[in-house]
Amino acid sequence: MTEFASSDEVRLELMNFEQVSAALARGTSTILVPCGAVEQHGPHLPLCMDADHADALASKVVRHLGNALIAPTIKVGCSAHHLVFPGTISLRPETFEAICLDYCTSLARHGFKRILLFSGHIGNFPILRDMLPRLKQAIPEDVEIDAFSDSIAWIDRWRSAVKEAGANPDAVGGHADIAETSLMLYLRPDSVRPDRFEAGHLGALSEEQLRSMWRNGVKSVTANGIIGDPHGSTAAIGERCLEAITELLVASFAK
Repeated sequence: MTEFASSDEVRLELMNFEQVSAALARGTSTILVPCGAVEQHGPHLPLCMDADHADALASKVVRHLGNALIAPTIKVGCSAHHLVFPGTISLRPETFEAICLDYCTSLARHGFKRILLFSGHIGNFPILRDMLPRLKQAIPEDVEIDAFSDSIAWIDRWRSAVKEAGANPDAVGGHADIAETSLMLYLRPDSVRPDRFEAGHLGALSEEQLRSMWRNGVKSVTANGIIGDPHGSTAAIGERCLEAITELLVASFAK
């Protein structure tokens, strides 16, 4: 997997407690909490797609923020609509919220004053948005907590990045599509199976289809688990998509 940062310098789990204490004493009071998922991504991508994406984004975002650390990625997320496909692991929303709360409580106790949550799995967005007021209420007032949850802006950035790279933006659907497949070609190329590329549901999901997906599972809108089309994917597109979402997160957290 591509290395993006000197992990032992910014990733909390690779530091010892003296290094963390020294970082806090130097004024490193911001910490990122990446969230992912372990869920199906069609026949051509591994289940770790969203967790890998979150890891890579954290390494990029922390460089732009400066003077910040990265908490261990919450690898499993809310993926109930993918459980029809073998291998998917899903947390209940209340379980995911409890984990995020315990992260924030622990980090605030140690002296971190700015805790920023984001997800490489778009399916976590509504849960993050819903829990944010409760997280803020549960943490001391002098600690800022924020969470990125704008799925429309995220997909728009992917489409723009794919178009800028000279590929078809209509192949972006948001799941195992040209964007996510290109990302994995960039991050973990040996895990991608180009011989299994298939188009899935094409075009925007209607409100009725979205409701059906959340209620009945993703197979109600796409038999192969793909929303979009992976054909045309390249590592170069993946790199551009990673940069595009990094820029989006940095701009959001800079407000």
